[in-house]
Amino acid sequence: MHPSGTQHSPGTTVLVVDDVAASRYAMGAVLRRAGHRVVPVASGGEALIELDVRLRDGTLPDVALVDVGLPDMSGFELCRRLRAQPPMAALPVVHFSAAATAPGDRCRGLDSGGDAYLTVPAEPLEIQAVVRAAVRGARRTTGTETTVHRLTQLAEAVITVQTARCPLELATAAADGTARLTASPAVVFVVGPDGEPYRGTARGRPADADSAAHQAAARLVTRLAEGRTGAHTTVVPAPLWPAGVFRAGVEEDARLTVATAQDGRTTVCLATPARPTATGDPADDGLRERLAQATVLAAEPLLMYRVERHVALTLQRSFLPRPQKLPHLPGVDIVVRYVPASDQAEIGGDFYAALRTRDGVLTAVGDVVGHSLDAATVMVEIRHALRAYCVDESDPVVLATRLDRMLQRYHPDVTATVCLTLLDPGSGRVRIANAGHIPPLILRDGGDARYADACGPLLGLGLERPPATECRLHRTDRLLMITDGLIETRGIPLTTSMDQLRAAAAGAPADLDGLCDVLLSCFGQDREEDIAMLALRLG
Repeated sequence: MHPSGTQHSPGTTVLVVDDVAASRYAMGAVLRRAGHRVVPVASGGEALIELDVRLRDGTLPDVALVDVGLPDMSGFELCRRLRAQPPMAALPVVHFSAAATAPGDRCRGLDSGGDAYLTVPAEPLEIQAVVRAAVRGARRTTGTETTVHRLTQLAEAVITVQTARCPLELATAAADGTARLTASPAVVFVVGPDGEPYRGTARGRPADADSAAHQAAARLVTRLAEGRTGAHTTVVPAPLWPAGVFRAGVEEDARLTVATAQDGRTTVCLATPARPTATGDPADDGLRERLAQATVLAAEPLLMYRVERHVALTLQRSFLPRPQKLPHLPGVDIVVRYVPASDQAEIGGDFYAALRTRDGVLTAVGDVVGHSLDAATVMVEIRHALRAYCVDESDPVVLATRLDRMLQRYHPDVTATVCLTLLDPGSGRVRIANAGHIPPLILRDGGDARYADACGPLLGLGLERPPATECRLHRTDRLLMITDGLIETRGIPLTTSMDQLRAAAAGAPADLDGLCDVLLSCFGQDREEDIAMLALRLG
């Protein structure tokens, strides 16, 4: 308690702006006796210079007492200038004047952004009380603004986490949000049911690339989460926390916020260097735990999707013949390519087939409409059905009709596209049945490239199928079949993409492998859809 019986704010710095030296001295003496630090200046210009220096040093005063009758500008004008500069706008300003105060002067002071108005000489206790009130009000405002700012940071981080497309992107987004909330380096671990950890480091705050340290940290996180659900925060001392996780070669305590899903299968850990905690420290306001809980909720479907995607890929790779294991088809050279979608995209139902029939070589390229494990499963059924049907039937139109009926019978809600070609190696005659797919591209010797005039409705609709389209291949010709994943691009008409493909194929190498490789390098990078491609020529 102060000797006068009133509280004061020790350590508060007060800027006194008064052009009269005696008044500055008297005001400073009153404030110093109350335990304040005083910075006296004689004009508005000096005040602006002093504040600019202190702003760069991070030592702005807590309050300014400003005489309204300064020689170079009024105290009201000085206050308006301070309010116009965001870093100084929160500085509380108390106007004072030794002249008789009219109600209009007090109004001008408040309108210019001042927090209070004093008439001097005043009792020391009144001066001290006004200063304390101005500082308290500013701190309450600053505290509220800080809370709002941090809640905004949390909301932005949660939105970024929820829109992540894969566990690694999720971990990085959570690390960025944690770094902003704590103003420190941050590393986030996301551990799924299979125990594989995904680590994210805040951008702009690189962590040591020591994989052994991060693996040890992930194992520790998994142990901390065992048998627990919900979110909790703990501090792990440096001897137990691997060195170099936050900063290369540095041993430091770690503050871990660990959140585990209700079923205990998914764990998220937000890790930052630990620091002494005081009341109001950002580490204790609960926002870290909210971010951790939002991250674990977002992680579960992403990790489940990766499991499903792995199963779908396994299905596709198991049932699509590998290029080196394609059946030997006399009189025909065939090259195939299959490229699954990028890790951020859903797996689809693209497929290819090359089969021997009694009337020649049957080739097919198709795509089950939709994505996920269901599409891959239906793809497998279509390929098996096609193999069974072509044992005693080779007409591509008849085969397309049978596949159409099969989908209607067993998968009435599913549609698919497919292009079927039947090639007689002896004559070069090709018969084409197209069900809503991109037609084959015929590449002639000399650079001519044209799509076959073959079209028809999708499989699964039960619509009548048109007759087969016929053409003939010469020894130097090539026939190319693709799924639309190779060329389809959002915002670009498919016809435009088909023209680009035709031009690229016309200038590609004559050999089949070179043709496929060039087209994949031109069109197949980071695609969001699967790609199936089949190229053939007479052998």
